[in-house]
Amino acid sequence: MVEGILYVLYAGLIISSIGSIFYSFKSRRALDPIVRGKSSAKMNIFMGFMLIILALIQMFMYSGSTVRVVVGALFMVLGAFNIFAGIRNLGLYARQGTK
Repeated sequence: MVEGILYVLYAGLIISSIGSIFYSFKSRRALDPIVRGKSSAKMNIFMGFMLIILALIQMFMYSGSTVRVVVGALFMVLGAFNIFAGIRNLGLYARQGTK
């Protein structure tokens, strides 16, 4: 059961990493500021999911020590903030233009 969850988490980690890298390159190469902002916002969303998945992997895979719990909680908070900021920025850029 736990192994199945870990496989799903690893697949999610790979997908979110690829998405983060893709939108990172896309945002850096874009000349239009609206496209750059949307790509950067999507990169933040994928990075937030990646951080949350890393925290979940750390909680499922290893036994709980105080340092692991604190680092996992920090990753979760940072990931949630990245998701929130990415959604907010994506909404702002989506209202500015439709490219």
